[in-house]
Order: sequence, then C-alpha cells, then structure tokens
Amino acid sequence: MSDKTSAVATSPSGDPWLLTPGPLTTSVTTKEAMLHDFGSRDKKFIEINRRVRSSLLNIINGQDDFVCVPLQGSGTFSVEAMLGTLVPRDGKLLILVNGAYGHRMAKICKYYNRANEIMEYPEDQPVSISDLDAKLNEDKDITHVAVIHCETTSGVLNPIAGVAEIVEKHGRSLLIDSMSAFGALPVDSTKIRYDAVAASSNKCLEGVPGMGFVLIRRSALEKAEGNAPSLVLDLYDQWVQMEKTDQWRFTPPTHCIVAFDQAIREFEEEGGVDGRGGRYASNCKILVDGMRALGFQTLLPDHLQAPIIVTFHKPTDPKFDFQDFYDRLAERGYLIYPGKLTVADSFRVGCIGRMGNDDIRDALVVIKETLNEMGVTNCASAAA
Repeated sequence: MSDKTSAVATSPSGDPWLLTPGPLTTSVTTKEAMLHDFGSRDKKFIEINRRVRSSLLNIINGQDDFVCVPLQGSGTFSVEAMLGTLVPRDGKLLILVNGAYGHRMAKICKYYNRANEIMEYPEDQPVSISDLDAKLNEDKDITHVAVIHCETTSGVLNPIAGVAEIVEKHGRSLLIDSMSAFGALPVDSTKIRYDAVAASSNKCLEGVPGMGFVLIRRSALEKAEGNAPSLVLDLYDQWVQMEKTDQWRFTPPTHCIVAFDQAIREFEEEGGVDGRGGRYASNCKILVDGMRALGFQTLLPDHLQAPIIVTFHKPTDPKFDFQDFYDRLAERGYLIYPGKLTVADSFRVGCIGRMGNDDIRDALVVIKETLNEMGVTNCASAAA
C-alpha cells in the first residue's frame, strides 16, 4: 500500500471512528464514567442500577406494564434469555427470518429443545405481514412470534408495528429483538403490542459493551417461573432478585453500568428517540448520497433502509480489493464492516455512535481519497 500523506482521523478521545453497528464510538464523558470503582452492593451503585432500569422503561412508555431485567453479556445473551424464559417448554415459536440474527434465534431454540418454525425471506426484503397472518390462522400450535427490528445483516427495517397488529389479532405473544434499533427507532409499548423487547448497552444508546436487557410485560414474566433451562439466563429469577434487593444475582458489570447511566443521560439530553434517531437519519442520508455520488450502489432502496448500517455492493472494478480498502481506511482512522450477505458481494458502513454529520462527510472524503490511491475508477457493481 502507498504511504498516506494526510492526517489520520481520530475521535475526540483519540480512537479510530467506528463506522460499525456496535461496539461503536462513545463520548468522552461516557468513557470517563468508567474511571471509578463501585461496590456492587454499595448504595450509590444500587441507585445507579435502579435509575438505569427506570430510564429504559421510560423509552418505551412502559413504566405501568413492563419491567426491566438487565443481564451480563452481549446482546445475544439477552435474546437467548428472552427466548428461554418466555417460551415455555410446551410452546412453539415462529421466527420471522431475513438475515443472520433470525437464524441465530432458531439455533438457540435447537439448543433449548424448543419447538420452532421459521418463515424466511431474502436478506434484502422485509418480512411479510400477510404471510404471517395466514400462518397464524393455519397453525394454532404457535404460541409466540419473534422478529428482528432492524436486521443488521443488511440494514433492512422490518415492519414491527404491522407484525404486532397481526400477532395481537391472533392472540399470540410477540418477542422483538431490537438490538440495533432501540433508542433510535420507536418501540412505544402503548402503540405497539408486544410482550418483550431485547436490546443492549452498546448500540444506539451509545454505551459500552458488557450488558443487555429485556423489557418484559409484567403479566408475561409472572407466568414464566420455571421456564428457563439455564440458571444464569433465567430472567424470571433475575427479576425476582432485583425486585427484592435491587441487586444482581451474580457479579454485575459495574463499569459498564455506570457508563451506561451516563450514556442514557446524554441520550435524554439529545431528545430521546426523536433526537437520536434524527441524527442517525441525517448521518445515513449524507452517507448514502455521498457514496452514490462516488458510484456505489446500495443493497436496499431508501424506503427499506434503517438509519443504522448501510450495505453497499462491492465494485466490479478489478482494482477494488475489499481487504486493501478496509486496511487503508483503518490506517486513516475509519473502521467499517465486511458484508454478511448470501445474496450479494458487499460491505457495510454504520451511521450510529457518537458521530455527527461533519464526521460522516470527513469519512466520505477519506473514502474518495482511498479509492483514488487504489486506482479504482468505477464503483459500479454487477447489480447496476
């Protein structure tokens, strides 16, 4: 690779910009919150934990009917806990799949020996509400339906409000994986009927990795005692313990939680879902417009694109090599994501994290310079 003559871009803390779906770039103040140690049974930490749980319920307008159960680990820990705790041993889960994370739910069900069936769609298409309606009408054994809010395999946005309407019509229970959308796209429990939504600290709420959480309808969780096949992933038991003592059953990720508390405070100061989602939507438009101006094609049409991560077709120009492209951008301070599709050769660029419009514009300048260095003159793809 050729030598780089221009400066390396860094975030305010001197780190590379993470143009990914998480972990992602966090604020300096969120990082600084982790510089202090807390005892897990200390009153101050207990109050922080209580505040985080309450704040998360506020995001869905769920204080009256829902409870927040946090859990150590990545977001997948919480998704697995949600399925294991809320789908009973004699239940049957219908999984709406249009990417890797729906397939991961099916894999969890196989480990837990939970009856399940998938309805699968191409990675560049949303799930079908009409198909769901017909399926629930036909199969009375289905007790629960699971859907991914934003499938980061492609960046496609699924119609969770429409899915919820059909599930409610048939009297079944809806479980939502909103991992990559929570905090940026609405999941208002007073407008969308569901029994649980899972998310994590290190996505659109801009905290650091280390914990997930499930917001669960209290009446659904109260019926879930004894369902979980795992001790550490038993959300019912975790909830009972927290309600009694305000403490975690096992050692909590204290530094992650205090950072999350700070990140949520900054989320609220930005205007909540409307403010955070608005910034991401603006980032997404600037990114898509800029990349199209360079000749790239997006996988998704604009009406299906969530403002979280954008999938671009790889150019057919023989001088474009993704690993070379990735490495050159990394040397300049920008980390992107490889593709994860079966339907197209692609790569992904995130719109989320502590980045503003000017940061996206700066990234586009570096992408253009990098293409010039590589000698890439045609960014069109075979899909064009």
